[in-house]
Amino acid sequence: MKTEIGVDKTSEPTTEREDVSSRVDLAVALGEVSMANPVMPASGCFGPELAHLLPLEQLGAVVTKTVFAVERAGNPAHRLTETAFGMLNSVGIPSPGSERFRNGLLRQYQAGSGNVVVSVGGLFTQEYYTIAEDLADEDIAALEVNVSCPNLEHGGLAIGTSPQGVADVVQGIRGITDLPLFVKLTPTVSSIGEIAKAAEDAGATAVTVSNSFSGLAVNIYDRASALGSGAGGYTGPAVKPLALKLVHDAAQAVDIPVIGCGGISTAEDVIEFLIAGATAVQIGTATFTRPTAMSEIIADLEPLCHRLNVSKISELIGTLDTPTPSRNLS
Repeated sequence: MKTEIGVDKTSEPTTEREDVSSRVDLAVALGEVSMANPVMPASGCFGPELAHLLPLEQLGAVVTKTVFAVERAGNPAHRLTETAFGMLNSVGIPSPGSERFRNGLLRQYQAGSGNVVVSVGGLFTQEYYTIAEDLADEDIAALEVNVSCPNLEHGGLAIGTSPQGVADVVQGIRGITDLPLFVKLTPTVSSIGEIAKAAEDAGATAVTVSNSFSGLAVNIYDRASALGSGAGGYTGPAVKPLALKLVHDAAQAVDIPVIGCGGISTAEDVIEFLIAGATAVQIGTATFTRPTAMSEIIADLEPLCHRLNVSKISELIGTLDTPTPSRNLS
């Protein structure tokens, strides 16, 4: 039997929102980007067309779907399939191109939210530079540089699998714009800390940890992938422990903020990521079945902080009590 996508059955979500005499400060900062709370959507998971369900101004920031310099159609159907504890997607990042984005969807985001973070991608290193130039003068809070895109310069491997590849992209964009840069990392690496450090040294303001995990679903009746393009990105509650570990490893390796992403569906999940080292979080899969999930989570954060005896949510960041390995003296 399948579990509802985005709902973590292992933890009991906060249901009470008691009245309190003192307010909790939910504010966090990602470099110069000040946020009223640490919650934002993951790229591509929530847009202005859903603002009637969740006013975008409630969020700490909004993150757009990844935009490329040129128009892209995306992958063939089927693009999404549910699994027991999450979902696989292979949307293929369709994009209107930078010009149509700037004159259309970007204006809708700007009309509904104060902090707009534009996710940018590229199939070639130069494409990142082009889209950065196109957006350099726009009124946006930051660019999120998605280095998990397949790099056609190197046989389709994600740019983010190489520290030097990440450095080249970030350094090039940093030379074009002074906008804050959040670099979204792939989990498919041997050392997330090494990649995060490369992004920091190249000029990143923060790193987002992480993008989806590679996965496969099989249709046993036609012996083919359930997705039209084969494998896809796996997201949902099942990846939360993996993402938490990556966040902790990245936070130990860098001095810039880490944005946690992966399997978050409750306020308790958010707090776990902050304790592990994240400064802010992104929520994706949970919004597919609960479009109001982020609003509910934000409402639950304050009473939860009261129960944890903190007056500022930022007090929780990086407070994980990590046991010191014992030495075997025998």
